[in-house]
Amino acid sequence: MKIAGLGFKKDVTLTSLREALLAAGGPDGLAAIATVSDKAGAAALKQLARECGVPIRAIPADVLAGVETPTQSERVAERFGTGSVAEAAALAAAGPRARLVATRVVSQDRTATAAIAEGDGA
Repeated sequence: MKIAGLGFKKDVTLTSLREALLAAGGPDGLAAIATVSDKAGAAALKQLARECGVPIRAIPADVLAGVETPTQSERVAERFGTGSVAEAAALAAAGPRARLVATRVVSQDRTATAAIAEGDGA
């Protein structure tokens, strides 16, 4: 199963989320989109999930905090306890033996990040 993890700022637009997802590899073959629980209800994220025809998987922040990521953002690490929300969400949602097939990419306006993981599911 292929999962896209997304991290984003509160004022993110659908355009920025879409751009980040496309840069990470696009929506083809995705089983779901994952993000931290407190952002799972964001309007732009819901629109993107509808466009892609996939559900949103909300990952609790304490679960993300335990996920090691190859990309490290100091700001994200201080807030969430992981180096990349996008990478950690993708890995957590894709299951215990998941691996990243696309590391974090950032939208041009720097409001959205995306990564893609493959795994057996949780």
